[in-house]
Amino acid sequence: MNKLIIREWAEADRPREKLMEHGRRALTDAELLAILIGSGSREETAVELCKRILKDQNNDLHNLSQLDVSDFCRYKGIGEAKAISIVAALELGRRRKDEKPMEKPILNTSSRVYKYFGARLKDLPYEEFWAIYLSRSCKLLESKLIGRGGNDSTPVDVRIILRYALQNNASSIVLVHNHPSGTLAASEADQDITRKIWEAARVMDIRIIDHVIFTDEGYYSMRDEGYMM
Repeated sequence: MNKLIIREWAEADRPREKLMEHGRRALTDAELLAILIGSGSREETAVELCKRILKDQNNDLHNLSQLDVSDFCRYKGIGEAKAISIVAALELGRRRKDEKPMEKPILNTSSRVYKYFGARLKDLPYEEFWAIYLSRSCKLLESKLIGRGGNDSTPVDVRIILRYALQNNASSIVLVHNHPSGTLAASEADQDITRKIWEAARVMDIRIIDHVIFTDEGYYSMRDEGYMM
């Protein structure tokens, strides 16, 4: 009987579909390698070929990473392009292991927010409005530019702020914008938009923990000044 090629397998057994449905951790080493090479030979599916390659290395990824392009090319069904893909993927894995994860800053005070973000808004002749998204422990997840305007106002779309919060699984948000005029105070418009965002976020169980206004000379924290609800 002719062997079934991967695209003829039941969808749940195909490596790519399995990854999409169940996540990358559900796949075996052979299935992950099979995704890299895409196809096997007339005698073997990509998964069967990768199982054989791994078996030759005692199913040890460290041993596998010692192979070079010519070693992989000895297997029928592995050409130079496929071999290069495997070697490149293994090298990326090695480099990731060697790197230390970058420590995310904790932005739980206005001074820390200013120290982290102040340089980005310094010397701007127009206003920018940013949202800084934080984890439950106030570690930085992401920062997003929400609006850019003139020298005394900027458009702010509350829906965009909350959409980014959901995308980043944020527990809290710090709002940030600059005053090119140098005024270190919250205007009535600043207070109104903060209240509007706070009320919308509360429905989604997301906290607005501060709104920090930057100038070239310093900053103004609405939380520190007692404006936050």
